[in-house]
This record gives sequence, structure tokens and C-alpha cells, in this order.
Amino acid sequence: MNRRFVLRATGASLLLPLLDAMLPRRGTAQSGFQPWAKSGAKHPRLICCYIPNGVNIAQWVPTDAGTGYTLSPTLSALASMRDEFTVLSGLGHPGSEGGHSGADTWLTGANLKGRPGADYANSISVDQLLAAAHAKATRYPSLQLSDLSGTGSAGHSHTLSFDRNGTPLPSENSPRRLFERLFVPENAADRAAALRRYTQRRSILDDIAAEAKALDKKLGIDDKRKLDEYFSSVRETEQQVGRLQGWIDVPKPKVPETGLGLNMQPANAHDRPMWLDVMLQLSYLSFVTDTTRVITFEWSREAGGFGGGGENHHELSHHDGSPDKLKKLAEIDTFHLSRLERFVKLLAATAEGESRMLDRTMIVYGSGMNSGTGTGDHSPKNLPLLLAGGKALGLKHGQHLAFDQERHPPLANVLLTLLQKSGIETDKFSDATGTLAGLT
Repeated sequence: MNRRFVLRATGASLLLPLLDAMLPRRGTAQSGFQPWAKSGAKHPRLICCYIPNGVNIAQWVPTDAGTGYTLSPTLSALASMRDEFTVLSGLGHPGSEGGHSGADTWLTGANLKGRPGADYANSISVDQLLAAAHAKATRYPSLQLSDLSGTGSAGHSHTLSFDRNGTPLPSENSPRRLFERLFVPENAADRAAALRRYTQRRSILDDIAAEAKALDKKLGIDDKRKLDEYFSSVRETEQQVGRLQGWIDVPKPKVPETGLGLNMQPANAHDRPMWLDVMLQLSYLSFVTDTTRVITFEWSREAGGFGGGGENHHELSHHDGSPDKLKKLAEIDTFHLSRLERFVKLLAATAEGESRMLDRTMIVYGSGMNSGTGTGDHSPKNLPLLLAGGKALGLKHGQHLAFDQERHPPLANVLLTLLQKSGIETDKFSDATGTLAGLT
């Protein structure tokens, strides 16, 4: 079968996935999809905040463990809220090869080169499993934020989120565009145009389904399975279109833009701290208004990034053991933690019923890379990681959980724990061997 074989519908042509029938040799179809069930918890929320290039790990990891641990020099920046977070050390992604693909695998745990014949193959990220469980309850199942918009390139993604086929979901980096998407109401013309788009998409999907029945009879077993995965995505798109139509006449929350700093630019050294703050403020407002319950925020793309004064974060991560570069890395780490502290305190100060907003919001903060203390090699072991919030969901804090980085449980154990605490009934995620002992 020719690779350019397409399904044609209402004037549009959609490229099929690469099927075995298109190849000169037989291949293997694999799926990264993991099962999920609807959440039984009441409004759990998740935000995953990613810092690129690792940290000064020697200044980050506490020297002792348990509830009485001593804050490390870098983590001392969070001394006022030590009972609100847990430090995790020694964890990593056994399937990852490290390097600057840390953001691609941070929430998936995938081996990007693990599929025979593929240069890059990711799997579903943990946030998208939670988003699927809440898709009907919120206007947006999830939000993807970054300092660069779009998806980036394989291994250097601008996003932390990947769907069930391992396809990256594009991020937004403009505070103003994000605000308009979340809180600016559409006029009558905008709503009519949106409905026309949804109707056209439904027509295309209907025609594709009809053509697929004829195509299915011509394929072998492996190709039928692969095509079924493809059309599972099509069916999800149908559901998404239906959900969007259901929200078209629901008014957006009224949020004033006064004082938000919506014109801040992520790559501007002067704007950088304020850009981080406004993106986190918009994340907070998204949670307060229940516009979404799932957010991923890549503070900077891997092999990029800036400090609070515009320093070249990536260049410093290749420190080669230089005391001066390591000192500057620790300063950037402290700067990042100051923005996290502000966000956590904002959630803690917001009442929600008889508890706090923080107590139903799980915050994952860290990096998918460890730049080490020697040559600055980029390892997927002993990743810097903090968990905050979620006490009402069963998470314990005020502790350092330390693991042997050579015989550690995979980071996926943490992600599986968060899924379960969100009410999703599954005992599987990526390469998890179980939930993480001591976290709940």
C-alpha cells in the first residue's frame, strides 16, 4: 500500500498512520495507552511544573532523610512552608537515556527509542489520564503552558503533555492569549464560526468512518490493530467536538485583567520573573473558576532557559565542576523556588469549604535531568523532585524520602500514586512497579 494513501472526506485528506502494509518489511505495532477509570474523588487538581537543565544537585538534596531532615542550602528558600511539601531523591526513569529529552519523558517514563524501527516513540503522559477523567466536567480537560509555544521538536519538546499515541500537545506561552482563551467571552459571530467548524469536523469524521470500513477488509491482523488505535483517536476527537459544542453557550468566568501583566514576555530578561508569576496566576485562576483541573507548565525548554536576571541556564548546566558555574546554578534554583513558593502560598491562602485550595491541588515540581556534580553529564538518575499540596487527597508532607539511586523505584511509582489519589482506579502506569512507599 502506498504511504500516501489517504482517507478523503468533504474536501479534506487525512494521512493514515504508518501501517505494516505500507512497509517493505514487517514491523511491530505498539500502543502506549494505559487504562483509566472515572475519578471518584471530588475535584482533585494537578499542576506539573518543570525546570530544565537539572539543578545544582549537591546544594539541592538534603543530607539526611525522614520528617526531621535538615533543609539543604537551596531548599532553605522554602523554609517557611516545609510542612507543605515532600522532597524526593534518588528516583529516576530507568527507560530514559537522559540528555536534553528530559521534558519529553518526565511525565511519561517512556524509552523514546524503545520501539523497533522508530527514531522516537513516546507514550501517554500522566496528566492526560487525569484530564480524560475530568473532560466532561470542565471547559478545558487540560492546559499546556511553556515559554515557547507549539510542540517543539522530538527530544526538545515545548510541552510536557502527550496523548495516548505519544503525540505532543501544543503549549501556550503568551499570557494574553491564554487569558483571552480562558476568560474573554466570544461574541455572536465568534460562536457561529465555532459551531461551523465543529459541524465540519463532524462531517469529516463521519466520512472517515465510512471509508475505514472498506479499508479494514484489506489489512492484516497487526495493521487492523494499528488502525483501530488510530480510529480510537478519531473517536476521541468526535467526543471532544461534542464536548466543545456543549460548552459553546456556557458563559466564561468573568475575570478582570487589571494588574495581571498580560504583556510580559518569557524571553525578556526584565520580564522573566513577572512572566512566570502571571502564568502561575492564570493557572491559579483556572483552578479557582474550575475552568480546568489539570495543567502542565514547562518553565523553559530543555537546552534553553533563563535565570531571574536572564542568565543562560543551559550553558551553566554544562558546568564541568566549575565552582563559579555551580554557584550560579544554585542561584537560579533559588530563584525558581521563590516563584514556586509564591504560588503555593497563594493556594494555601485560598479557602475551599472547610479546608484550603492547596489541600486538593497536587503540585509536582522538578526536572527530568540531573546535571551532576562532576562534568555536568545529563543523567536520568537522582532527579530533583518536590511534591506539594494534596493533603486532603492523602499525601503526607514535611519529609525527605531518600532512595538509593542505583536500586531506586522508578519515578513512575510517584505518578501512579498521584493517579490513584486523584480517584483513578488503576494499578498500572508506564514502568511503575507499584505506588511509592511513604508518600501517603
